[in-house]
Amino acid sequence: MRIGFNPKRGKMVENEFFHQIVLPVYIPHEEGYFKDSFAILKICLNSLFSTCHNQTYFTIVNNGSSPKVRSYLESLYTSSQIHELIHTTNVGRVNANLKGIVGHSFKLVTLTDADVLFANGWQEATYKVFENFNSAGAVTPVPNSRMIKTLTGNVLIANLFSKKLKFTKVKDPKSMEHFANSINNFDLLKKVHLEKYLTITNNDIEAMLGAGHFVITYRDDVFQKVYKNTNYLFAGNSNDVFDIPVIENGFWRLSTASNYAFHMGNTLESWMDEKEINLKKNEEKVVMPKIEEQKINLFFNYLSIHFFSKILFKKPIWRLFLRWKGLTKAEAANY
Repeated sequence: MRIGFNPKRGKMVENEFFHQIVLPVYIPHEEGYFKDSFAILKICLNSLFSTCHNQTYFTIVNNGSSPKVRSYLESLYTSSQIHELIHTTNVGRVNANLKGIVGHSFKLVTLTDADVLFANGWQEATYKVFENFNSAGAVTPVPNSRMIKTLTGNVLIANLFSKKLKFTKVKDPKSMEHFANSINNFDLLKKVHLEKYLTITNNDIEAMLGAGHFVITYRDDVFQKVYKNTNYLFAGNSNDVFDIPVIENGFWRLSTASNYAFHMGNTLESWMDEKEINLKKNEEKVVMPKIEEQKINLFFNYLSIHFFSKILFKKPIWRLFLRWKGLTKAEAANY
């Protein structure tokens, strides 16, 4: 029997936050590959708590972790350091992210792995890219010049003849090299990748073309149509769930020109403690970034992705394009 009326009936959801962080955690034990993962998770979370403003909503998805990790995450929730804690069996990284996104409405959503060390100013730098590039749909605080041809066809074609699109000097080559080392791929970047990257400029704000996805912030428009689930636990074509919808909806994938986060991997190193010690508590009053709606010609966008960019990426034409945008003949041959 139901007596009376639910006092919440007809009430609207009140939301004092505009930026959500979704962080899946999978640490089944502390042996072998996962030996240092718990300690690295703590560094990751501490860096987030230090660098994020107070209008940030933290969602942690416990993706089948050990009882010890589960207890730690519950202590964070009980002490109100995080706002939402979701427990599940190991459903995979992407499905865990989907669980964190569904049921919410935030202007911006950051999906991050649990082995990222955030630096001060990463949110503000990300917001500047969104505010100055109306077509920005996904922005990472970790520039990687090797992403120049990864899901960037629509940006390249839209700005093909623009003088604002050109190669510029890499602002923080050491951090870019650090990423290559952190994934144990020392040959990822050639000398020219550490010297020059392709950027676009507007209102004196510079952004690099392309973006990785181990930490990336999306505008909410991207999630209007999301998958129910993916069958992959990790990698596979599962990245298409978030990456492809960005460009299919006509948005651009960009990176901040300077580096504002560090990939730690699964092994503790001394530099992590040094970076963490230098973090300062973010107590700035932040105004929600003004992200303009963009009228996008989806037909032209489709042609850019599936036709024009494929012509541009043909080796002879691509090398001519690279030289036109600022590389020497030798640099273009090695980029």
